[in-house]
Amino acid sequence: MTEQASTQRRWSAACPNCGAPVEFASAASASAVCSFCRSTLLREGSALRKIGVSAELLDDYSPLQLGASGKFAGEPFTVVGRLQLGASASDGSSTWNEWHALFDSGRSAWLAEDNGQFVISFEAPLPQAAPPAHALVLGDALLLNGQRWQISGLNPCRVLAAQGELPHAPQLQTEFLIAELRNSQDEVGTLDYSDGDSPSWSLGRPVRFADLAMRGLRETQDQALASRSLACPNCGAALAPRLGNSLSIVCGQCRAVVDLAKQDGEDLANFEQATGAAAGHEPQIPLGRSGCLAIAPGQAPLSWQVVGYQERCDLPAPGSDDEQSFWREYLLFNQVEGFAFLVDTDEGWSLVRTLTGTPQGSGSSVQWQGKNFKRRWSYEAKVTHVLGEFYWQVQREQHAQVTDYEGALGNPGAVLSREQTEQEITWSLGRKLDASEVAKAFRLPADQMTALTRDASALSLNGNSPTILRNLILSLFVLFLLLLLIKSCGEDDCQAYKDNYGESSAEYAQCKRSGGPRIHSGGGFGGSYGGSGSGGGGHK
Repeated sequence: MTEQASTQRRWSAACPNCGAPVEFASAASASAVCSFCRSTLLREGSALRKIGVSAELLDDYSPLQLGASGKFAGEPFTVVGRLQLGASASDGSSTWNEWHALFDSGRSAWLAEDNGQFVISFEAPLPQAAPPAHALVLGDALLLNGQRWQISGLNPCRVLAAQGELPHAPQLQTEFLIAELRNSQDEVGTLDYSDGDSPSWSLGRPVRFADLAMRGLRETQDQALASRSLACPNCGAALAPRLGNSLSIVCGQCRAVVDLAKQDGEDLANFEQATGAAAGHEPQIPLGRSGCLAIAPGQAPLSWQVVGYQERCDLPAPGSDDEQSFWREYLLFNQVEGFAFLVDTDEGWSLVRTLTGTPQGSGSSVQWQGKNFKRRWSYEAKVTHVLGEFYWQVQREQHAQVTDYEGALGNPGAVLSREQTEQEITWSLGRKLDASEVAKAFRLPADQMTALTRDASALSLNGNSPTILRNLILSLFVLFLLLLLIKSCGEDDCQAYKDNYGESSAEYAQCKRSGGPRIHSGGGFGGSYGGSGSGGGGHK
């Protein structure tokens, strides 16, 4: 677009509250927020009318800012507005941004984060009436706009603050529902019920931030973090976030989990973790360590830094006699690709990333992009210990219902997982990898190999009858424990865990804390590996 055309579409008027000039880059924009007095203004012909006052924006250290520019599909755009939203759930205060991007052609889009990845979405008309908000059920299928969708998120939220130029007048501090739909074409559909039961509709796709070729960003992440001074509200120690978009961080001194969504000094929400003998373990891969791993076979390795660590376990089903499982998850970060999860379970290691879309199928088998997966485990999982920082809000003993799948029919080594919380369903896809690949990537010493491998080979079930083999292994294991008990009641009841996993393992420590071996259920690949938005919304 020429400079003349760009100038012709701009329009300005005086703020009716303070008299400051308010500029509109698009004649189609209906609202703006005065940058001087924060009045929310509605455009009516050639005049502006004040309809409210925006609250102060929370500083989340996003690299985006008004005036930043980029390209999508070869078309230039400029960031002209921003909505800052917050979850309405009673147990969470998470916030996220939706940035209004105006293209040179005049069309608008929303650019936002979605489970650690970026999504760009465009509003579109709905040729059919959408169901009312109260009729939506998380996990249900929905035929809308000629496509089959899964309802993957139901998020009550509020617009907390606004900035710049917007296509619609924001409903400040009014609770409404955002319904997030996903399909097998890797798309995200959003039903925004801010206007009642006549929702607006937008359709989005994932986009690599590097591919947007952004210019005029706020500042580098290192500069932003250098000026970020926070003290732990529990013990007063300095907190040093590595990432600008972290919503939770664990204090390195007292291990309290601190909520960074509200940056109000002493008002930072936090909860304490168990300490002493009941505490979790130090990660085998140190926080801050970087290593090179390929997301998929045949792809070039990328450099990943360990920024977070969590320990999880499955929860027993009433009357079950299966063995309880414990696993570890490392949150990895790459400046271009975003986040991934390195997962360490009884069956070995895997590297996974959250999906934007949702696989097809249900029950014992699903398909994703032409590849088949069969179900292995379904169980309830709980977070027991965390370290580092996370892009989602970590809550005490977070629970999720998890279903794990493995590659089938010519798709060996692939893993897929579905994780459901009260408000969101997240899918993750990845591959299995050998412990030696992990050790080499993160430069771990040779004496750690025993702990890294655990007894994955003994519990790896790749045959045609995994249930029979697993039951046989468990039966032999239980028989072995009984013989040890009969032989000597004074011996270590958890010796088998010590022998199999090592004296410093989480399994051995958990067994000692609980007074002996516990028999529970589940524990496959470790769920969706923490990729939950926890109150995100249509464009997180």
